[in-house]
Formats: sequence, structure tokens, C-alpha cells
Amino acid sequence: MIARIIPNLFTMGNLFLGVIAMLLAFRDEPIYLSYAAIMVIIGMVLDGLDGRLARMLNAQSDFGKELDSLSDIVTFGVAPALIMYVVILQDMGWIGILLTGLFPICGALRLARFNSAVGGNTGYFVGLPITAAGGVLATLALYHQAFSSVYLVLSMLGLSYLMISNIKYPNFKKVGIPRSAYWVTPLIMVIVGVVAVRFPSQFPMIVFIPLVLYALYGVKKNVDRMVRKRRCEKTEEEVINS
Repeated sequence: MIARIIPNLFTMGNLFLGVIAMLLAFRDEPIYLSYAAIMVIIGMVLDGLDGRLARMLNAQSDFGKELDSLSDIVTFGVAPALIMYVVILQDMGWIGILLTGLFPICGALRLARFNSAVGGNTGYFVGLPITAAGGVLATLALYHQAFSSVYLVLSMLGLSYLMISNIKYPNFKKVGIPRSAYWVTPLIMVIVGVVAVRFPSQFPMIVFIPLVLYALYGVKKNVDRMVRKRRCEKTEEEVINS
């Protein structure tokens, strides 16, 4: 019984961190934006572990799946959007409000499509996962002094589109944790927590780099597939016409 509860505790921890991230984002001191982004990042760690723990403990359930999706909408949809709202969108009036709402809506659509899919290839995701999109947005907001508001808004729109697109992304969630390596879970959490506490300003900005590379990787692979397809079609036309 306890084993079946453990993965859900991680999921609820993810949800709790999403709520904390939203509260921190509205604090006056700039450092709290970094703390808010760190909450989202730690939520990503918990989100990556709950499913693995469920499989390791043979505790998978429809209840856990639905709870995970609801938590993801809060932590990786609403919280990052509110962080961006505090940074730049609150000065844009109704446009800022609409943009703030658009991101979690696209995330919810992405999750609904994922949950309703039957079978399929588990080696990849269709559309940028909301976990990655939310992580990119929350950490990107910390670069608001380096990039213009136009760039940040376009990036937010781009991430929203990628979530509901048909672009394929690698699925690392299927990489399981062996029972003999159960100790890895608390170790990962401790390492992330210590680094985040030690370097609260730099840590989320560094995490931004691999997250944005993951988002761009899917775009690049999709462009490569389109180019290859056009080349094949062009070659076929040349063969037919020759």
C-alpha cells in the first residue's frame, strides 16, 4: 500500500512546488524570480521521477496518470506563464493577459492529446512536452534584462506552438530506475537542492541552456525530415520525367 502512495507523493510535491513558484513570482525582490524558477526546475525533477518510481514499484494507475497531468498544468503551464507575466507581460494590458492564458491552454491541449492517444511509439513525444516548455519559459524569464520584450513574447508564442505541434521529441521518461539503484532518487534530489541553494541566481539560468537545446533539437530534426522528403520527391519527379 505504501509503495503505491510514494509516486503520488512525488507528483503532489511537484504540484506544491508549482503553487510556491507562483507565490514567489509576485514577491518584490528580483531574487524571488530565481527562486520561482528553481521551484519549477525541482518540479521537473519530481515529474521525471514519479513515473519511474511507479514503474519500479509496480504502482502505475489511471489515478496517478491524471494527477500527474493536473500537476503538470499548474507547475509547467500556469506557474511559468505567471513568472513571465510578472517580468514583462503585466505592462502589456489585455495582450499580456491573453498571452499569459495562452501558454497553459496550449499545455493543457498537449496533455489532453497525450493522455487520449492510444498506443503509439513510446520512443518519442509528439509536440514539445509541457515539462520542457515550462522549464524553458521559467528560466528564459530570468534573461529579461538581456533580451528585448519582443524576443521574450515571440519565444513564449513559439513554445506554445511547439507544444501543440506534431514535431517529435525524444522521450527520456521511459528510461527506468532499476530496483538495485533506488538510492539514485534521493541522491538526485539532494544534488539539485544543494546546487540550487548554493547558486540561486546562476542555477536556473544554466539549466536554461540544455532545456532550450532540447526544444530546438526537435525543430531541427523536423526541418531535416522536411528537407529529405522534398529531395526524395524532387528525385522521383526527375526519374519520372527522364
